[in-house]
Amino acid sequence: MKVLVIGKGGREHALVWKLAQSPRVERVYCAPGNAGTAEEGVNVPIDINDFERLIRFARKEGIGLTVVGPEEPLAQGIVDAFQKENLRIFGPTRVAAQIEASKVFAKQLMRHADVPTAEFRVFDHPDPARHYLETREYPVVIKADGLAAGKGVIVCNDTRDALEAVERIMVREEFGRAAGRQVVIEKRLEGPELSILALISGRSIVPLQATQDYKAAFDNDQGPNTGGMGAYSPAPLATPEMLQEIESGVLVPMVHALKRGRRPFRGVLYAGIMATNQGPRVLEFNCRFGDPETQPLLMRLKTDLVELIEAVIEDRLSEFPEDRLEWDPRPAVCVVMASQGYPGNYAKGKVISGLEEAARLPDVKLFHAGTTLENGRIVTEGGRVLGITALGDSIADARRRAYEAAGKIHFPGAFSRRDIAARVPNPPPAAPEAPNLSSFG
Repeated sequence: MKVLVIGKGGREHALVWKLAQSPRVERVYCAPGNAGTAEEGVNVPIDINDFERLIRFARKEGIGLTVVGPEEPLAQGIVDAFQKENLRIFGPTRVAAQIEASKVFAKQLMRHADVPTAEFRVFDHPDPARHYLETREYPVVIKADGLAAGKGVIVCNDTRDALEAVERIMVREEFGRAAGRQVVIEKRLEGPELSILALISGRSIVPLQATQDYKAAFDNDQGPNTGGMGAYSPAPLATPEMLQEIESGVLVPMVHALKRGRRPFRGVLYAGIMATNQGPRVLEFNCRFGDPETQPLLMRLKTDLVELIEAVIEDRLSEFPEDRLEWDPRPAVCVVMASQGYPGNYAKGKVISGLEEAARLPDVKLFHAGTTLENGRIVTEGGRVLGITALGDSIADARRRAYEAAGKIHFPGAFSRRDIAARVPNPPPAAPEAPNLSSFG
């Protein structure tokens, strides 16, 4: 079959690369794609939100399966539009994608479903938000309600930080008018973070192996939040006992709550988890594959991704229990190379050198994110430019290989965090064994 991937980032390059490995796939298209996806498949110059043109292309080319990478078209209803035309597409419908499109909706649903998360309040005007903040005696996190490309979450150290965050989101509307109409103010949690991605279809939940990502721009978790500066998989912090607790206490009740609310979820549900001293707590939900978590995950996944995606679409996911998924036992580490200024303003069009030399290293894959072809040369186009991903016999070995490859690549203003996977946390003590709840009634 022919497959179409929607998007142009590192996650989409990883998806194109993995889908192209399936013996059932004849060709992979990517709309609009980047310089990396052009090497694996065929780029199509159509915007991710131009549903009419995407549908026309899918019909004309006889696309058998469309896979959506980014959250924005999902939130705007691309799945509904394709399904209306009887075209097979992977991802949740518009109403199910609200789990990511609205932080307010997600937090309120967590409260109703009794899913463990930080205590919070919602505000739709800056004045009561300011008054509330001036009465808090603990640090908070302030989140824009709508989509903000992973940048609308501001971790605050004190009241001054928090008041400035309200000003940025609600008054200056830095993340857009729609995204900043409401804010969630929640108590700041402490602990290491985990990314838990699970395939969801009807009654079935199949978690993928746990990953750990790095949101802050600079070393030691300093600087502003980004879409993600690196990741590794598997995460030793996620013991089997903790994963069972997350499955039974987070994934099952949320999928149930969405179904009860007539928002049945089909696709990838991503739970951002903080492992606190009181147990796992949900930071956020996403309605798609994570970026950069997808890069190390797909480096390690051996099961045919097309088979998994079709099982979700056709409600056959129960045929793929977690223990049937095949993984490379070696860990993978992804290091993001970004443009100077990211996640704020950055220059474009910088020539990238050293790609061929880095790509020749064993067990290394260069996933392109913000790149494009210009006069036959690969140049920067986005804030996150490359996700350099490597397999190794240990996390330390994979890390060494990824940084070795990164050291061979150059463009003006390039930067990356130097501490990705440097201090992998030890797993917590084992909890009592919990029942397996991969399917629920």
